[in-house]
Amino acid sequence: MTDTTLIPKETTSHPLLVLEPEKGWLALELGDLWRYRELLFFLTWRDIKVRYKQTLLGAAWAVLQPLLTMLIFSIIFGQLAKLPSEGIPYPIFTFTALLPWQLFAFALTNSSNSLVGSQTLVSKVYFPRLVIPIASVLPGLLDFGISFVVLVGMMIFYRVPLGGRMLLLPLFLALALASALAIGLWLSALNVEYRDVRYVVPFLTQFWMYATPVAYSSTLIPEKWRLLYGLNPMTGVVEGFRWSLLGSGDVGGLLWVSIGIVIVLLVSGLVYFKRMEGTFADVI
Repeated sequence: MTDTTLIPKETTSHPLLVLEPEKGWLALELGDLWRYRELLFFLTWRDIKVRYKQTLLGAAWAVLQPLLTMLIFSIIFGQLAKLPSEGIPYPIFTFTALLPWQLFAFALTNSSNSLVGSQTLVSKVYFPRLVIPIASVLPGLLDFGISFVVLVGMMIFYRVPLGGRMLLLPLFLALALASALAIGLWLSALNVEYRDVRYVVPFLTQFWMYATPVAYSSTLIPEKWRLLYGLNPMTGVVEGFRWSLLGSGDVGGLLWVSIGIVIVLLVSGLVYFKRMEGTFADVI
């Protein structure tokens, strides 16, 4: 917890409570997140309202982006390039991968800019700064839920059955959010110090999408490179979605490598974020 210092009344007209961040690399103060859960909910709800305020199509944007991307991929990669889709209709094959990817890309972009976008709040009020990047990741779940309904409708249309593996889908969903938060913690802290980070993020997400098996199957990767390919945490997420919803692929090795790299990135991101937290209000 944050250190507190009480300046006695003899030196001031009123007692003054001074809040100071903990020193050291291990002072993560994760318990404060629960104490400030109402603020977390408020910031999440605020981002959702801002996202859809004064929009013409409202929540339809949550469907249009992955749907149009799926149509383009289906024409270029499905019809022209004839990429294999493991016996699954290509629109279903790629749309299933686009849902976790869009969630990841949205959460990564939001979290990387979250501290700079909340500079007034950061510089005026005390609260665990970790609340801000976490709150910026969660609104993407609403878009995901809307798009997932469309996916279920497509699966019914293409007569793709839903199996018991679907019950494991929340685990892969949590892994996608953890991946975005892990990278977002690093980028949000760096963005406070170096403002050109925000220009790097769009390029990073675009490059990252083509390095992830969204438009193609991971079976195209030679077997000797498969585990190395799993160092991309979204590889395990995307393949996990296809495995749980479509019953395709084998996520065993890829998944464990992806989980391991996410844990490393998340823990190191938390430590780095807390290390830099004391400078946010001054630099921002």
